[in-house]
Amino acid sequence: MFGKQRIRVGLLGLGIIGSRIAAHLREAGFPVAVWNRTPKTEPNFLGSPAEVAQASDVIQLFVADPKAVFEVLEAMGDSLTARHIVVCSSTIGREATLKAAEIVQARGARFLDTPFTGTKGAADKGQLVYFIGGDDATFEAVKPILEPVSKAIVRIGDIGQAALVKVLTNVISAATIEVLAETLAIVKAEGMDPEIMVKALEHHGARSGMTDLKFPKLLQGDFEDTHFSLKHMLKDVHFGLENATELKLDVPVTQATATAMEEGIEKGWADLDFSVVMKRYNP
Repeated sequence: MFGKQRIRVGLLGLGIIGSRIAAHLREAGFPVAVWNRTPKTEPNFLGSPAEVAQASDVIQLFVADPKAVFEVLEAMGDSLTARHIVVCSSTIGREATLKAAEIVQARGARFLDTPFTGTKGAADKGQLVYFIGGDDATFEAVKPILEPVSKAIVRIGDIGQAALVKVLTNVISAATIEVLAETLAIVKAEGMDPEIMVKALEHHGARSGMTDLKFPKLLQGDFEDTHFSLKHMLKDVHFGLENATELKLDVPVTQATATAMEEGIEKGWADLDFSVVMKRYNP
């Protein structure tokens, strides 16, 4: 549908990830129009989602939650037409993704379910991993703008299925860091150096990219440099709980993880990195 040099990209949401993706796409030679609820000093920052739609062929969403997605779709109004493809990279869960797709398709435009995994460091390096839900033709049309900012693109299935898988991978991340914080607290309470757990896991099957990434924050108590905020991780864990409830599945680990994170929100840690759950043991 589009040749690489002809794709005009509109990007809505200039948070930790969106701002970095916009920069990479500009570096890759794409015209990029951007908008954010709070105005930012960015090249080609336009005044509304509608203006971005008018200036774009592909519109990629990096806004925070379902409410924000529905608001920007409404704000595009008649500027969203059959020539557009909306690429939803916001993590909003399966049901909201399906609803967003219906809104877009009702206006004659096409929709691709495109959540990603990777936090600030991956976005800095252009190494996100995209999960794709949607038809082949739509995917192939937007693939040129996904490749420059990703290290892998994983085809999942239909619209909504990629959104579900994304939520579930975040549930795994949240539970992993919660249990790692708990084990470090036990080691520390025993009078041992928590650093020993780094060595213990070095050759253990429980070691993962997530444990390697978060060990420094957990050990040093550095939660101010937010790669993925507690409030956004809790949002995704809640989506996981909603899916489990719909399917009548008992998920005690996910529920316990949500409860621990909710306590963190109540303590005012919402905007800190989600590894801040360790702070329960290091007040």
